[in-house]
Amino acid sequence: MLILGIIPARSGSKGIFNKNLALLANKPLIEYTIDAAIQSNSINRLIVSTDSPEIAAISQRCGAETPFLRPAEIAQDDTPGIEPVLHALEWLNVSERYEPNFVMLLQPTSPLRTAIDIQAAIQLAKDKNADAVVSVTPVKQHPYWMKAIGDEGTLKDFILEQPPNTRRQDLPPLYALNGAVYLARRPTLLNHRTFLGPRTFGYVMPPERSIDIDTPWDLHLADLIIRERTTDEVP
Repeated sequence: MLILGIIPARSGSKGIFNKNLALLANKPLIEYTIDAAIQSNSINRLIVSTDSPEIAAISQRCGAETPFLRPAEIAQDDTPGIEPVLHALEWLNVSERYEPNFVMLLQPTSPLRTAIDIQAAIQLAKDKNADAVVSVTPVKQHPYWMKAIGDEGTLKDFILEQPPNTRRQDLPPLYALNGAVYLARRPTLLNHRTFLGPRTFGYVMPPERSIDIDTPWDLHLADLIIRERTTDEVP
């Protein structure tokens, strides 16, 4: 099974300036995703799709390929996440006749994802003969307990239907996409233009590995976790 790994890393960012190169425990954020992909020994080829020569240079130093610079028109704030993937597949097909069996999207904003997570998602795809596998994490706040604020400021139930149970632990388990791993067959991506097509299976990751870096607080929290891990590993 030929697996292509794609890391999308554009230069712009609203929440954190030059987010993909922001330092996290003294390493650029993107380096954690490149390291995990390489350490998994499960991805046949790893490329970074970026519009930034600086990100491209650092990615190459870390062991990833940057065979092209992403066009500016698909490196905007409102660019759908699937577009860089489809662009990369088209570029590789036209330029190199390269057609992998599976494509794995690894967002650099998930630095706590491990090589084991990557391996496990691929194994799940094999075991289930899946069209796609997407990582999820259990929701911390169940929708049944969520509230909305009305026009006058009063609280009201977000879900009008009454919950089947009154205890949180008895509510049906729900999961949210955590953005760490997206894996799909190449034909599925080309036909459906999404990683959430038919026969998509969920790979469950724990909350402590599911932080998605979007704000300075997310970056600070991930930094603390990684530094603590590093300290624990010191003999």
